[in-house]
Amino acid sequence: MTLSKFRWVRMIACIIVFLPIYPASAQLTIEVTGGIEAAQPIAIVPFGLTEGLIPPVDVAAIISADLARTGRFKPMPTRDMLDLPTTREAVDFRDWSLLGMNNLVIGQIEPDPSGYRISLTLFDVFRGTELVSSSRVSTKEALRLNAHYLADEIHEKLTGQPGVAATRIAYITSSGSGAKQTVTLRVADADGHNPQTIVAAAEPLMSPAWSPDGQRLAYVSLENKRAAIYIQELTSGRRELVASHPGINGSPAFSPDGTQLALTLSKDGNPEIYRLNLLTRELVRLTDHYAIDTEPAWSPDGQALIFTSDRGGSPQIYRMAASGGPAERLTSDGDYNGRASYAPDGRSIIHVTRINGAFRIALLDLERRVTRLLSRGDLDESPSFAPNGTMVIYATIHEGRGVLATAALAGGGTQRFSQDSGQVREPAWSPLKR
Repeated sequence: MTLSKFRWVRMIACIIVFLPIYPASAQLTIEVTGGIEAAQPIAIVPFGLTEGLIPPVDVAAIISADLARTGRFKPMPTRDMLDLPTTREAVDFRDWSLLGMNNLVIGQIEPDPSGYRISLTLFDVFRGTELVSSSRVSTKEALRLNAHYLADEIHEKLTGQPGVAATRIAYITSSGSGAKQTVTLRVADADGHNPQTIVAAAEPLMSPAWSPDGQRLAYVSLENKRAAIYIQELTSGRRELVASHPGINGSPAFSPDGTQLALTLSKDGNPEIYRLNLLTRELVRLTDHYAIDTEPAWSPDGQALIFTSDRGGSPQIYRMAASGGPAERLTSDGDYNGRASYAPDGRSIIHVTRINGAFRIALLDLERRVTRLLSRGDLDESPSFAPNGTMVIYATIHEGRGVLATAALAGGGTQRFSQDSGQVREPAWSPLKR
């Protein structure tokens, strides 16, 4: 969707194919685009392998890349390591201390009836003590995923926060034009690998939103020359039509408990915020204003909704109780603020703001009412928080093509996700793995 008119749905026909997840050929490629400030130095030594064993992926390299993406860690290049120990007895902590490392990771991969057994140990270099000792059994196909889980264990031990390497992102891709245009809704690992196509269409798909359990996606598609909101199960491909009223059906957002959907409808003539009970199908109108009200997002406790409205003369972000009622304006700087969502801790929101004609991603501290810019592009949109609140993913333009980018809230690290061809847009970060 474009930023004009709050990304209103184009009422044109489309052909939709909905199906169980299947592999997509176009993998997202990551490029580091910004430096990392005050990141913790850590060494992840290449894992020892049983003689003759050739795993399909480099587990240590995956863990290293996962930690680097957070902006909190600066993994040591293998070429700079003085030694490559794979056992506790082979570790010389003095060498690693001289190299300036805070922490050290060693590991081994052995054959197992199920495929592989991965063993990992995390050390505090200065104290020479063991912080984590972990072992996982993995099939060949799940080896990359298990590497992500190990990276998340390290992240949580060293930061106190859950890692997000084992999470996923949903996003929209488009390629071709006119009658040859192809649009897909895809899900990939948080590092861009393992892309899976959820829906394939000949016309736009938009507004993917995760259920709290990470098992379903809500999205907007255009069929029968009208917009409609669907909820689709990722494993089975089964989908359910939940809103197909006259006019606009857009901006779906699951409640934190997964029982309700906030959405934008114009069935009564004006775009308003509604709440749909997914169990009873009761539909409740929450706003009643002559202005445009759209883009609802739930607070983490489910007690409030933020949304975009131009009731004050320009698009701004407002907050109201989840049951409706008076709305409080949250933004005041600039003539455009929209597409907001809460941080997982509820203390801040991310949103799109317009500054000197450029659309940027901004972070608003709700208590101090202080705004910090997170992006530097001219057309940055669709921000989504990582489920641990440490990073933001958003859509931007690079060399004329739509790509995704991430920004670490701490450390300043930025990265860009792109495909070999076509456009990528509207990212949505999944919940934490349960």
